[in-house]
Amino acid sequence: MLKFFLKRQILKNKTLIFHEAQQMQGFLFLLFKERNTESKWTREEKEQIKAYLKRLSAYVPVIILFILPGGSLMLPILAEILDRRKQRRIPDISSVPAN
Repeated sequence: MLKFFLKRQILKNKTLIFHEAQQMQGFLFLLFKERNTESKWTREEKEQIKAYLKRLSAYVPVIILFILPGGSLMLPILAEILDRRKQRRIPDISSVPAN
């Protein structure tokens, strides 16, 4: 139910979110890092994402849910909603050096 509410509110403001996100250098790269590379965010990256989201919450108040304690657990939901692709990117294992 929470995911449905978040999705509806974020999609309603998606254009504004993307416009503001483009002004924040590196935000979208960080947000989609977990989806694109299958690697987890570091503590510093989560803090940086939260700082970006704090700025975005001035324009889209529902974003404040991701800043609250425990909100980082919902970051993958935000990345999923904002991702323009229909499916997740499959990492290219041929580019990974063999040990």
